[in-house]
Amino acid sequence: MRFRFKTIAPIVIAVVLLMGVSFSAGFVTRGQVVTASSERFPLLAQAADDINQYFVRQPPADPQLEYGAIRGMLSALGDKFSFFIEPPVAQSESNVLSGQYGGIGVQTKRDATGYFALYPFPDSPADKAGVQNGDILLTVNGKDVPPSTQPDAVDQLLRGEVKTGSGVTFSVRRGSQPPQSFTVTFAVIDVPSVVWRVLNEDASIGYIQLINFTNRTPDELQAAVSGLTAKSVQGIVLDVRNNPGGLLDESVQSAGFFLDGGPVVIERTRTDETVLNAPTGKATSLPLVVLINGGTASAAELVAAALHDRGRALLIGQQSYGKGSVQLILDLADKSSMHLTTAEWLPPSRNALNGVGLTPDVPMIADPGGRDVELGEAITRLHGLVNAPTFTPIPTITPTSVPTLSATVSPTR
Repeated sequence: MRFRFKTIAPIVIAVVLLMGVSFSAGFVTRGQVVTASSERFPLLAQAADDINQYFVRQPPADPQLEYGAIRGMLSALGDKFSFFIEPPVAQSESNVLSGQYGGIGVQTKRDATGYFALYPFPDSPADKAGVQNGDILLTVNGKDVPPSTQPDAVDQLLRGEVKTGSGVTFSVRRGSQPPQSFTVTFAVIDVPSVVWRVLNEDASIGYIQLINFTNRTPDELQAAVSGLTAKSVQGIVLDVRNNPGGLLDESVQSAGFFLDGGPVVIERTRTDETVLNAPTGKATSLPLVVLINGGTASAAELVAAALHDRGRALLIGQQSYGKGSVQLILDLADKSSMHLTTAEWLPPSRNALNGVGLTPDVPMIADPGGRDVELGEAITRLHGLVNAPTFTPIPTITPTSVPTLSATVSPTR
């Protein structure tokens, strides 16, 4: 996902606050407050009265009814990327995007069947306990984790306060093997967003993995690029496989390390269109190959698409996920928050990626035995580019005018 953060005054849902009624039921920018009132939602006021008067049992506490009402409003938008998260999850998410949190140190991502696959960070408690990439999460503390579970709720189940005795027990399915159970103690997870090294397979080539985009990513990427150029590498493999995205501005800066300025993304809101340009980069001449797969999403697709469209990099791997929208994270008064889709984005070529994804220049079938065949292909391709790199930048982009609409949320920078 791509995000921008904004803490705003409470979103006032007057009827919800006064009546306690419930509706039935990636980037972050800034937004204005949307207010609601009994005049605007008379049925809501009537439903609140009826619930309080006639419901067979004691209604839930007001905060839970408010949360249900907000979820119902967002559900009515028909946008799967707009959703509500409760205070503990919201705080955990904020910690993750800042690069640190308490937990076991895994990324979670839905697989093709809708279940959640685990991807442990190197040297994390989960990694040390033996959790492997692609393990399917079955239960947490004895409770099933079905596909209907919200992604933020799954993440929260695997995180918690770091103190004596804190941790989690969970089971996973690994291929056709019987389920395996793990008990892992929580630790402070310093999430690296960038991992880099000179390849053991070829000392002339540097390797950079972008795990996700946090507010630490530009500094970490700067260190990676500086470290590799100091070692006189002649080409770079940029790996964004299984990168789910993150912060928009940081992803634009990241693409800029490999570009000599110019456009990275076109952002469309309900009212206008803006071209986001990269700063002048530090590694603009080194041959570059980008690795992508079905787990490459949102901000990671933005970076890969920009480097490809600008003629800067070859794409190797599998079709990417296909998410081309921007979410605004709105913090509410009790530290809960809403993710709200506020814009769509296009790469420099203007080829829509939402629901489509990026098609690699060199499509490959992932090795069932786990061998990194994509990295091997990247090394081979870089050898061919070292002596004769060819870059074909696309023409300068001019924003296209769009109809002016009445917007309830107006992103700003």
